[in-house]
Amino acid sequence: MLQDDYILRQIREMVRAVMKMLFQVNASELTPEVIEDKDARQILDSLTSLADDGKIDEAENRLYEITCDGDRQNLKIGLLFYYELNGKDDEFLEANNFSREEIMMGIQDLAERYNLSGIAEAFRTEIL
Repeated sequence: MLQDDYILRQIREMVRAVMKMLFQVNASELTPEVIEDKDARQILDSLTSLADDGKIDEAENRLYEITCDGDRQNLKIGLLFYYELNGKDDEFLEANNFSREEIMMGIQDLAERYNLSGIAEAFRTEIL
């Protein structure tokens, strides 16, 4: 439990730092409203709705599909998706066969797809 709380906080702070560094988003809490593009915000909403329905793997698969094109807007969507997923309680994640470690690995994979290996490495060393 303490390990999960630590990972939760680390993921939250790391995503906030990356959002600030890459997108100049300076918010104490990240919400979908930090995405200005309406269509991009709808994509995020659909991904989080899938996750809310327990279809986390399906949401991740869709996220992977949209982040293969290198569009930085989709990177923002991915980071916010994992930030929102990280906000779920342990019981929800466990009931849906998901973990904070998988959230961290998803962010690492996302960063690597965007050639941000330094950020991916920071997640690996900071959280583990």
